[in-house]
Amino acid sequence: MHRFEGKTVVVTGGNKGIGLALARRFVDEGANLVIGSIDADVEDTAAKLGDAGRVRGFRCDVSSKPQVEALYDFAAGTFGQIDVSVQNAGIITISKVEDLTEAEWDATLAVNTKGVFLCCQTAIRHMRAQGRGGRLINTASGQAREGFIYTPHYAASKFGVMGVTQSLAKEVALDAITVNAICPGIIETDMWDYNDRVWGKMLGDYGPGELMRDWVQNIPMKRAGQGRDVAGLVAFLASDDAAYITGQTINVDGGLIMS
Repeated sequence: MHRFEGKTVVVTGGNKGIGLALARRFVDEGANLVIGSIDADVEDTAAKLGDAGRVRGFRCDVSSKPQVEALYDFAAGTFGQIDVSVQNAGIITISKVEDLTEAEWDATLAVNTKGVFLCCQTAIRHMRAQGRGGRLINTASGQAREGFIYTPHYAASKFGVMGVTQSLAKEVALDAITVNAICPGIIETDMWDYNDRVWGKMLGDYGPGELMRDWVQNIPMKRAGQGRDVAGLVAFLASDDAAYITGQTINVDGGLIMS
């Protein structure tokens, strides 16, 4: 399928993990793509995905409003419009409550929640000015459904993403802009390597990969997710087929959390 030919897609946190899988999917479906990432090699990643005529990288800290505005100005200036924006950039740390620092709390909320809002806010301004509608998709987490031990700051940030999604969906519905969120579960990424290692040490004497294997046994499908599993859902929500879906938060976790 080439559902996104002639359309421009922005993906933040598109340099690795789930974001990179999303970027690949949109390129495969014909989109013009801008990857936003704080990583210095974002332009190299973009070059590997496609030629500069269709795929560009832009270094951006999503917690900085001037940098976010520069990202979307770059996307609109390069490709003429913005049709889809995926707010995927995110961070996590794991710490006992008495050891969790104020700096960790602030950084997590700044990237995961404020960053989503700033990107949505700026994308909406472009979409409204264009007058052709658009799609906003926000990456939440299974922890937007149920907080987990040693990550109150992360859970708060992802519950916040769900609230931002619902509020904005109501505000921009008459502009033909849909706003939805996704809740990935256990997905094989660098972030989950970190989760497995740190949670494993804190929850018991787990070796590398052992905690994740135990948790996967609680998934009805008995496997961890892949980036492509998330990309399929995001591509659908970004497509014309999802024009009547807004304000929803959808789990993609093999049935780990059912709602």
